[in-house]
Amino acid sequence: MPRSIADQTEDELGGPGSVLVRQRADHVELDRLLHELDGTTGRAQEEVLTRIDRLVFSHAFAEETVLWPVIRRVLPDGDALTRQVETEHQEVNELVAALEAGGPDHPERPARLARLVEVLREDVRDEEDVMFPRLQERLDAAELRRLGRRWELMRRVSPTRPHPTVSRRPPGNALSGLPLSLLDRSRDAVDTLVRRVPAVAPAGQAVSRGLAAVAAVVERTPAARRGDGPPTAR
Repeated sequence: MPRSIADQTEDELGGPGSVLVRQRADHVELDRLLHELDGTTGRAQEEVLTRIDRLVFSHAFAEETVLWPVIRRVLPDGDALTRQVETEHQEVNELVAALEAGGPDHPERPARLARLVEVLREDVRDEEDVMFPRLQERLDAAELRRLGRRWELMRRVSPTRPHPTVSRRPPGNALSGLPLSLLDRSRDAVDTLVRRVPAVAPAGQAVSRGLAAVAAVVERTPAARRGDGPPTAR
């Protein structure tokens, strides 16, 4: 049985810049944030959740557009492996969207938060213990580093918010990625300004809602849904 990438050295994972090193670093940061989330309430909880969202959604988009097509190409059961993780990503999208829509006082918020943490931890284990060791057997260190550069570039231009109706596979996710990234990152900047300068809150919140409405139109276009299928298609 291949060793989990959680138990390997950086050199074993392909050296600095390897996609496996980059992935594990994000997983370590996610684990830290999930521990920080535990026991928080109110504004503190919202701030930690925001940091989790920004990490998770850009990370997952880079996986789905860069990594999973490679895994489907080099592993005979790659389609089944990636479909399992795509299903987890879909549930994360739906849970975060429900948390945002329901607000802090929704009666289902504690259960949704608990399930979100559970799914995120399941996702990490599926990737580190099963999927990535299998990928590691098929690619050499140079290939892992090249893949890491592509993954990092995509992560930096990825959407940062939940989009449950967007395809988890190309071409839909690739076609919608750039416009959704621009809209999400613009909303991130506006929302940060609102938190720092309460005086601009009314105007800033209106702008944020407008950007969210445009994003909703983009993610529901036929192009954004191309390439997906059950069980993640919406």
